Formats: sequence, structure tokens, C-alpha cells
Amino acid sequence: MDVLLSILSLISGLGVLMIGMKMLSEGLERSAGKGMRKLFGKISNNRFAGIGVGAVATILVNSSSATTVMVIGFVNAGLMTLFQATSIIMGANIGTTFTGVIIALSGFSISSYMALLAFVGIIMMMFFKNDTVKKVGSAIAGLGLMFVGLAMMGEAFSNPTIASAMQNVLKTISFPLLFILIGMVCTALFQSSAAMTALVVTMAAPVAGGAPIIPMESALFVILGTNIGTCVTALIASIGASTNAKRTAVIHLLFNAIGTIVFTVFIWIFKSEVVWLFGKMSKNTQMQVALFHVIFNVLTTAMLVPFISPLTKFASLVVRDKRGGEDEAPRMYYIDDRFLQTPPIAVAQVKREVDHMGEMAKKNLKRAMTAVLTQDLSARDKVLRDEQRINFVNKGMTKYLIKLSSLSLTRADEKFIGSLHHVVSDIERIADHAENFTETAAAMRDSECVFSQIALDELEDMYDKVMAMFDEAMFIFENNAVGKLNDFASRENEVDMTKRILGNNHIQRLNAGECTVESGTYFYSLISALERIADHLTNIAFSIKSPSGSQREAMEKIAEEQKRRTHERKHSGKSLQSQAADEPIIEDIPVASGVFAESAAADDGAENGGAA
Repeated sequence: MDVLLSILSLISGLGVLMIGMKMLSEGLERSAGKGMRKLFGKISNNRFAGIGVGAVATILVNSSSATTVMVIGFVNAGLMTLFQATSIIMGANIGTTFTGVIIALSGFSISSYMALLAFVGIIMMMFFKNDTVKKVGSAIAGLGLMFVGLAMMGEAFSNPTIASAMQNVLKTISFPLLFILIGMVCTALFQSSAAMTALVVTMAAPVAGGAPIIPMESALFVILGTNIGTCVTALIASIGASTNAKRTAVIHLLFNAIGTIVFTVFIWIFKSEVVWLFGKMSKNTQMQVALFHVIFNVLTTAMLVPFISPLTKFASLVVRDKRGGEDEAPRMYYIDDRFLQTPPIAVAQVKREVDHMGEMAKKNLKRAMTAVLTQDLSARDKVLRDEQRINFVNKGMTKYLIKLSSLSLTRADEKFIGSLHHVVSDIERIADHAENFTETAAAMRDSECVFSQIALDELEDMYDKVMAMFDEAMFIFENNAVGKLNDFASRENEVDMTKRILGNNHIQRLNAGECTVESGTYFYSLISALERIADHLTNIAFSIKSPSGSQREAMEKIAEEQKRRTHERKHSGKSLQSQAADEPIIEDIPVASGVFAESAAADDGAENGGAA
């Protein structure tokens, strides 16, 4: 029964350890979300900067596997070169050793005090309302749970029967390559080198008789095996990815395999000397294992940094380019399921995908309007091709946003993700209008129907106003420019007025016999569509304050925020002049008719039921 309880304690301890690691990782990610976004925004071709980014990112997410998978996602999206990815992976291997050093602290007398952090973290999460404090509390609780798990595992190994049995088994495995294989397989099963390192560190502690479960010379080879086993996660993540993403996974494997081979040969030859050296570094055997993990990754990085270019070339030879036009197929450009492991990065990538989707819709609208004004349909195939791509991105974004909304996000990110469902839909509807414009141009050319020069000038003038709104709406969305909403609402009202004026002008020309009924039908259809595009752009701009893009809701929120800030400054002794200096005051925003998401969607539905 004692043996059974010890085995259960070992398994439970490992489970608590991994839960603690997950809580620590999520707490750090949520606390340092903006920092991580800025960190990956500083990626350059400087190999040492890349190593620094990889190391810091891995410490923040508490997992080299997560960082590597994230890097594969960046490479798959074409946002990172193989050279950049290689240096970041090297840094990730150094960053992951930080966890091992923390785990090794369990071998010192402070272990029990560290376990108390679990209680401290839970108190912070339960009794503090501040979101930042809650996130930090989650990370602290996770760190404490890691030491609780380590204590449970250590208690299991303290059972003389289990300790003796494990020692005897490991003594029979005297061949170093078998220890490397054990490290590889177990790490691949756990999908976490940190978890396997924790197990080895725990087994390195002295137990019954003063001897450790696993001797130092054997532990070294197991640690070497964990460095290869952690590559399995990256290799799995590269399945179905682009050629360069697969090469990134291969480089990760090459890096760790080369380091493992070099260190295996050296330790095999100078085993006694290496064990003696680490014994001099620290009297604590658990810290010796952690220090070896650090030294292995630092020296391997130092050895291979000059050879990043040859590594990338070799990976290109191993993974050949695919033949065919894979780049022509519809695809997601910036988002990738691999980013979901790190929600702050996934949110940043979603924003980039929406920005790119808006740019594609804008280009399509330009092509389509040019076709209407000139009846030149040479760009028709491009419009249809990009329309398919936009539809593909729209569907993919919807699915991705649902996945992302189920993850642990900050309140600000939750609101942002909630508003994107409407924004993506509005961009897709704008793209639909562009396709309709090309159909109108084709129908006019087939029927030999032309606009008068006055009508063409009026159309171009209204189109220019809408395109100016397009640039402004995307700028407001990308930069959260609340101060520009008032001016934008005025632009939208101007487009509404322009549509009414052009409609009246059209009727006058029709009565005067200056245009035909057929051309008048096309003309009115086009100005109506341009006005609806302006509505969708308004929804996009106002989405930064209202999930549905409603001007009224956004205006009310802005008024409430200004009232709250004024109240706070009044009680803090700040004048209204200093308030104005701190931030722009938003004036009352005029709410135009037909600018709500519901009305725009209804108008679009009616339009799709009729002629283009």
C-alpha cells in the first residue's frame, strides 16, 4: 500500500507541477502581453538581437516549445525569415533553462517557503479587483504550485522501496545512449522539456542512504535527450505548414542534435572530470543538473551562431521547395493556429490580418470603380480572384475569432475580439460591392450603355470621398484614434448628402432627356452602393468604441468616459485646461441615418436581391 501511495504521489506531483507551469505561463503572458507584442515587433536580422528575443519570449511563456511553435507560425505566415527564426530558436533554448534553475531551488531549504506562494497567489486572485494584480497573482500561484508538485514527487521518491527499485533499474542501464533515448521519449510524451527536467532534478536529490535515484553521470545524458525530445512538438506543428515553416522545425532539430552529439562524445570520454567539475560548481546535485542544462544550451548557441547561414542552407536542401502555384491559392496571411498557444501574439496577428483584409478590399474597390468609369474590364479576373481570397479570409477569421475568444484574454483584448466579428463582416461586404461594380461595368459594356461626362464626374467625386473615408476608417481602426471619430462622422454625413444631391441631379437629367432610363438605373445603383460602403466604413471606424459599430453607442461611451475623467480630475485638483492638454475632448458626434450595422446589412441584403 505504501508503494502504491508513493506511485500515486509521484504521478499527482507531476500533474500539479505541470498545472503550476501552465498557470505561471498564462499569468506571465497576460501580464506581459503588450511587452511580448513589442518584443516580436523588434525582430531584425541581427542574430544576437534574435537570440535575446527568443530567450526573453521563452521566459515569458515558460516554454521553449511554445516559442518555437510560435516562430514556425511567423515563418508560415511569411513574417519571419529562416535566418531570423534560427537565431530566435537558439535564444529559446537558452531561455528554457531558466525554468530548470527555478526547479533546482527545490533542493534548498527555501522550497517550503516557495510553495507558500501558491496561497499568496490565490489570495491575490480572489480578493483584489485590479486585473493586473489578478494576472500577477495567477503567475505567483503557478510558481507556488510548481514547488508543491516538486515536494510531492520528492516525497514519493523518499519511499525506500521505490528508491531502491529505481536505483537498481537505472544501474542496469549503464549505456549512455539509452539514457539519451529515455530523455527523448519521455520529453516527447510530456511535450515539455521543462517537465522532464523537473523529474530528473527531483531524482538527482539524495534519498535513502544519501545516494540519489539517478547518478549525476546518468542525469547528464538524460538532459541531453530532453533537448532532442523537445523538437517533436515543433516537428508536429510544422505538419501541413509552408516549406519554410518545415525548414524551421528541421533547423530546431539540427541545432539540438548537433549540440547533443558534441556533448555526448565529450562527456563519454571525460565523464569523471565533468562530474567533478559540476561538483565544484555546487554541492547541491539538483543545482548541478540545472547548471549543466544552462551550460549545454549556452555553449551550443555560442558554437553554432557563426553557422546560422549554413544551417538554413542545409535545411533548404533537406526540405525542397514545392512545385506549383501554392502561393496563388487562397490562404490566411497573418494568423495561424500555432499562435493560439500565446494569446497576446494571436490578438496582434488578428489585427494585422484584418488590416490586410481591408487593404485587399480597398484595392479591389479601386479596380472595380476604374472598370465602371472607363469600361475597361482587364482587371476583372483580379477582382474575382481577390474576392475569393477575401471570402476565404472572412470565413477563416470567423473560426479563428471563436477559438481565440475561448482563451484566457485581458478585458481589453476580449472587447477587441468581440468587435472584430462585425468589422470582418463589413470589410467582406465592401468587397462584395466591388464585385458588383465589375458586373455593372460588364453589363453596361454588353448593352453599349454609357454615362454622360457630367455623370462620370459626379461618380468620381463621390467615389473619391468614399476612398478618403476608407483610408481614415482603417487609420482609426489600426491606431484606436478616438479623437478622429467626430471628423469621420462629418465625412459620412457629407457622403449621404452627396448621394441625395446626385440622385436629384440624375432625375433632372432624366427629365431633360440628357440620359436614358437604363443608364440612370445603373447610375442610381452605383451611388447607392457607394453610400452603403460609407456606412460599412463608419461601422469599422466606430468599432473601436462600439462592438457593433454604432455611432450612438460609441458617442454615449465617449461621453461617459469624458464625464468620469472630468470628475476624477476635478476631485484631484486638475483644471479643465490641463485635461485638454492631456487628451483631446470629443465633441458631440452627429448620428446620421443608416449608419448602424443593422441598417447597412439590411440595405446590402436588399441590394443583393436586385440588380447590381
